[in-house]
Amino acid sequence: MAPSTSTFTTRLSDAARVVEASLEALLTDKAAPGELARPPRLMAAMRHAVLGGGKRLRPFLTIEAARLLGAEGQGALRAGCAVELLHCYSLVHDDLPSMDDDDLRRGRPTVHKAYDEATAILAGDALQTLAFEVLADPATASEPAIRSDLVLGLARASGLGGMVGGQLLDLSAEGRYGSVDMGEADVRLLQMMKTGAILTFSVEAGAILGQADAAARRRLVAYGRALGAAFQVADDILDREASAEALGKRTGKDQEKGKATLVDLLGMDGARRECRQLVEQADSALDGFGPQALVLREAVRFVVERQV
Repeated sequence: MAPSTSTFTTRLSDAARVVEASLEALLTDKAAPGELARPPRLMAAMRHAVLGGGKRLRPFLTIEAARLLGAEGQGALRAGCAVELLHCYSLVHDDLPSMDDDDLRRGRPTVHKAYDEATAILAGDALQTLAFEVLADPATASEPAIRSDLVLGLARASGLGGMVGGQLLDLSAEGRYGSVDMGEADVRLLQMMKTGAILTFSVEAGAILGQADAAARRRLVAYGRALGAAFQVADDILDREASAEALGKRTGKDQEKGKATLVDLLGMDGARRECRQLVEQADSALDGFGPQALVLREAVRFVVERQV
């Protein structure tokens, strides 16, 4: 039995609403204890980057994975917000002229267009450090070991062996540093690092907060990896088929820059088949969790069937 679409949609929209409110509270102009001041221009740029858009899929996954293990409440919400802050920092920097050089994000001017490049760089830096501050705060988890595990996990997922390393591989795939021949294994590794690592950690953060045993944590990480891979393949399909108006960002840019994607390597039919296989892998990883995992099962289907 699968959850009804309305149940899933309600849970996703409820999570987005509480996450938005929590992010607003984290991004006020009022200095927090230990801070000297919060420059208004910096805060305005950070709010532009974070608030008023997005499905909030990553915090939703954290909240739902924690809920699966009986760990509902502020801890999961704050951890999800930390992941979202870091994700938004990555978008700000990814949009910069030296990176993907995008003018549009979530239907609005990118931060460096709305403000300027220096402000955008600093806003991204501040969002990244705020993400780790939120995880390290006792308000997220009273047990130091849990907070430490969260900080370590996000650092590894977002750093040189995860998202940042994947970004470098992505730039290399454009031929910036010499000609490259990207095979299927290379593309899969790039996408696992650039996109998949943070999505996987979004799920693992819930497992950490729920103090999952080793076997349950492995299954949730396997689910997160399958979902992360499916998300990127679906994103590549949308980049070819959807309009910029529908997505709220420029489309077709990977083809323009000559980047290799699984759509290129497998073809459109092969990419869709890959999505179906990844849904099956995600489903299989959740075996043993019972009906409480039904919303997470629906989440991976949402990822591959979304139109925006």
